[in-house]
Parts: sequence; structure tokens; C-alpha cells
Amino acid sequence: MRKNTLFLLVVCLVMTSILMGGCAGIQTKAVNSANNYPDKPITIIVPFSVGGGQDLVARTIEKEASKYLGQSLVIANKPGGAGTNGWNELAASRPDGYTIGMTGAELITLPIYGTTKYDYISALQPIAQITSSSWIVVIQSKQSWKSIGELVTYAKEHPGELKFSHGGIGSFPHLIGEMINKESGIDLEQVPFQSSGEALTALLGGHVQVAIVNPSVVKAHITNGTIRALAVTGKYRLDDPCLADIPTLKEEDFHIEYENWFGLATPKDMPPEATAKLVEGLKKMTEDEEFKQNVKNMGLQVEYLDPQKVEMKWINEKQKTSKMLEETGILDLIKEQKK
Repeated sequence: MRKNTLFLLVVCLVMTSILMGGCAGIQTKAVNSANNYPDKPITIIVPFSVGGGQDLVARTIEKEASKYLGQSLVIANKPGGAGTNGWNELAASRPDGYTIGMTGAELITLPIYGTTKYDYISALQPIAQITSSSWIVVIQSKQSWKSIGELVTYAKEHPGELKFSHGGIGSFPHLIGEMINKESGIDLEQVPFQSSGEALTALLGGHVQVAIVNPSVVKAHITNGTIRALAVTGKYRLDDPCLADIPTLKEEDFHIEYENWFGLATPKDMPPEATAKLVEGLKKMTEDEEFKQNVKNMGLQVEYLDPQKVEMKWINEKQKTSKMLEETGILDLIKEQKK
């Protein structure tokens, strides 16, 4: 009996040793993997179509990736749902640093409508904000309206005639268009697309009369005279000399003030070592003069924020936007349009 007990005790000790050794081996492998990160290309999810603002910024980052992140980037466009398709995939990705994603202001609004799989503020880990800007309200230059006030007057005199395009149901450009409707008492019909680039194409093709888009997709058209800008949505006018004469909506007596921004995020629970390398590399990238110039050429400006500041910004903007949506009744309107 004692021999059997002793034998069982020895077996248990051996098995425990093997299991502990195996766990230690797994832990060591994980640590070494994080320390060697990145040792293969990184996929960057862009939750909008090719040619949109986030896509253009992602391709600018792609050019500098090897220098500042140590590996090349593979861009994966995942359009649909005003960003939800791409951000859902990002949130569900393995948190190993080899899948990262572009972020934009829509990740704040979409969960408020109650139709997303994730609350992106809690499901994603911000790495950096890279750019800031405004959206621009634009029309074809052949139209007679020289200001948004003239557009409003025409819309009142021709109810149901005008349409505006934007990058997706529930996106900020959609929200801004509905706010313009509400404040001015007009009824521009909204027409959703999967990116600012597609929304602009619809305007150029004459399928809509107004578009609310990112500066990066429309700057060249404003410069060559095919598109006229009526207003920007931010607190201040844009810095770009080519766009600096465009008034803000506030200047045009609208109580609308929203800025756009682009950044990068990862799934939650990333290894700290990998996160630190991404944060460090992106910060250095935003300090590169050539990178700054490339961003400026798109009508945007580099405005770097670290992960902690980005997280606070997300939280504050969600509180502000939730309150506005509920007080104006636009929340119910957009929920109905999303059905």
C-alpha cells in the first residue's frame, strides 16, 4: 500500500514538473515573440473603400512603415456599415500586433445607435491620433449657390429637390447633414455611400447636389475649380492655404462644430511590448517632416495624441455627441433610417 502511494506521489510530481515546464515554455515563447515584434508584415484594416480619407492616410502611413515600424503594411479595405464591418473585424482579431486598424470619428457615433456588435471605445485600444481636420460641405461649381445660405434659400423654395451624399448611414457627415436640415428647416435627402470618395463621385456625376466629405478627397477638385466648398464643420477654418477661405458653419450661423480625426488602434489585451513599439514608431513617424508634408498635401494636418489622450477624447466626444443626438431628436431619425 505504501509502495503504491509512493508511486502515485512520484507520478504526480513528475507530471506537475512537466506541466510547469510546458507552461513556462509557452510563456517564454510568448515573451520572446513580443520582444521580437514585428517579425512579419502587419495588416492594417481600413473600414472604408479605396479612395476615402482613411484609405489615403493609411497609404501615407504605408510608405513610412518599414522605416518606423520595422515591417511593411498590408492594407485591407473592409467597407460597409459606415465603418462597422472593419471595426468589428478589428475588435475580433487576435491581439498580437499583426492586425491594426485605422480609426475615425464614426467609431464614437455608431455604438450610440445601438446597432453595432461592439462598443468600440471599450473593444479597441488606441495607439495614436495622427491627423485632425474638418469635413467640407461641397457642391459642383456650375451650381449658382455661392454660400450655404443661398443653398438653404433654394432648398426652401424647391422642397424635395436636393440630395446630399455622405460616407454611410450614421457617419458624422450624415449626422452633420441632418443637423443642417434641422437647424435651417430644409429637407435635403440623404444618400449613403461606403466612403467619402464614393460620395464625391456621386456629386461629380450629378446624382446628388451636395456632398459632405473629407478634405483629402476633394482638395484637388476645389483647386482646379470643378468643386465649390461652402463651409467646413470644425471650430476653425482650415490651415491649408488652398482651403483657408472656406468659412465655418459657425460663421454661417449654424450651431454645428465637429472635427474629423484619423488614428490607429488595435484589439484589446495587446502584449505591452508590442504596443510600446507601435506607439513609439507612430510618434516618430508623425514628427517626420516629409510625412507631415504628405498629410498637408491632402488638406489635413498632423495632430498627434498619445494613447491616453486619445482614450479620454473618445470618452468625452461620446458624452457630447450622445447628448446632442438625444436633445435634437436626430438619434431617433438615424435609427429609423438605418432600418
